[in-house]
Amino acid sequence: MKLRVGFEMLYEFPQPTPMITVLGTHFTRASDVIVPDLLTTSPPVTISPYRDLFGNWCSRIVAPPGAFRLAADGVIRDSGLPDSAFPDAFQHAVEALPTETLVYLLGSRYCDTDHLTDIAWKLFEKTPPGWARVQAICDFVHHHITFGYEHARATRTAREAYEEGKGVCRDYAHLAIALCRCMNIPARYCTGYLSDIGTPQPWPPGDFAAWFEAYIGGSWRMFDPRNNTPRIGRVLIAQGRDAADVPITQTFGPNTLVNFKVWTDEVP
Repeated sequence: MKLRVGFEMLYEFPQPTPMITVLGTHFTRASDVIVPDLLTTSPPVTISPYRDLFGNWCSRIVAPPGAFRLAADGVIRDSGLPDSAFPDAFQHAVEALPTETLVYLLGSRYCDTDHLTDIAWKLFEKTPPGWARVQAICDFVHHHITFGYEHARATRTAREAYEEGKGVCRDYAHLAIALCRCMNIPARYCTGYLSDIGTPQPWPPGDFAAWFEAYIGGSWRMFDPRNNTPRIGRVLIAQGRDAADVPITQTFGPNTLVNFKVWTDEVP
């Protein structure tokens, strides 16, 4: 199966404004890329690419005053199969975890584990460790939070998502990540494209999606507490400790986002 992935963002800037973007398909999907989703701007400006601490493909630009367009449009090969499950994946003892996973046990900007540890152990202490425990966390988060774009708030933490019981996909991911970390399971935040293939129509407007990965059974395994069911056509863009590490765009000055479109569509 082939997927067309891309986006268009239209901004208005009152003055020259530096930006960081995290918008390219993740290097782990490099072998699947048919048409690269290269970042383009209008008017054209210098784009300086770099890799961040987590290996994500990032770009530095300075947006000029006035109307400014960011866009990308690529094609990627996908298996066409639903997300995989690994029910036999075991939970590692903390002392046996690879060193590079330990940072994903710690609290972070949006995953305030210090406020959720007691809650996590009360809820999940008796669940079987490993895949079943992470899935139990996803089941809880999926039913505990009510989804709605009107509930979006850039400052909401995992604890606040737990207390308020509402949010968007990043809030589902943050709460599940925090609960996993409280249970000594490394978990990291992911953002990317997610198609609606295989789901009932009418489909909602396209958007970037958030999910997470837990380190169990010797590998990073994908979980999606927002949808909580295997989906088709998931394309990773970036991963980090939480959304603060992987902002789609980070602007360093005033601006107005005028229009925003994202697509993840099957093509011949």
